[in-house]
Amino acid sequence: MALPAWLQPRYRKNTYLFIYYLIQFCGHSWIFTNMTVRFFSFGEDSMVDTFYAIGLVMRVCQSVSLLELLHICVGIEPNHLLPRFLQLTERIIILFVVITSQEEVQEKYVVCVLFIFWNLLDMVRYTYSMLSVIGISYAVLTWLSQTLWMPIYPLCVLAEAFAIYQSLPYFESSGTYSTELPFDLAIYFPYVLKMYLMMLFIGMYFTYSHLYSERRDVLQGFPVKKKKV
Repeated sequence: MALPAWLQPRYRKNTYLFIYYLIQFCGHSWIFTNMTVRFFSFGEDSMVDTFYAIGLVMRVCQSVSLLELLHICVGIEPNHLLPRFLQLTERIIILFVVITSQEEVQEKYVVCVLFIFWNLLDMVRYTYSMLSVIGISYAVLTWLSQTLWMPIYPLCVLAEAFAIYQSLPYFESSGTYSTELPFDLAIYFPYVLKMYLMMLFIGMYFTYSHLYSERRDVLQGFPVKKKKV
């Protein structure tokens, strides 16, 4: 006897993914709406305390997004592990290591810019993924989800690099994460961040190439209108 639809593994998987995407969409939508309202209410002053106003929700959303690596590993989400890993680690390092650990960096305009870029990408991506799980597809949304990242993702990486650059003096003066090791060795964290800057752009090239190939595969089925001669 066939199992009821709600007991079938595929149904449960899609239900779980839909709820996950919905939660992420709501979180990022709240952040973006909050930032927009605050900007129109307080102007540039709202950019200075962006992290204090919405930093907690952003940290929760980014922490929960690590589940996507598990989704890929167990096969319930059809993505490649390495590109997604690079994208997530970029944000986790910038958000938790660079911004959260240095109060002076939290007041920089670059934090507001980063949050705007991250939320624009994620609102579109999670909307597209959420509807795809339940079999709904819109050509405009599909095109947007596969195209919006092309200008914004490089800008994200530039903003992340600028955040690291602005944080270096504070890491140098405070000694945060710098530690001494046995045998007269030491880890000087500003040097680690400078090395990560180079890795950041190498990872951007790899991720951009992967996303571009994915975009080509997804959009190749789009109807192309031929001009009449």
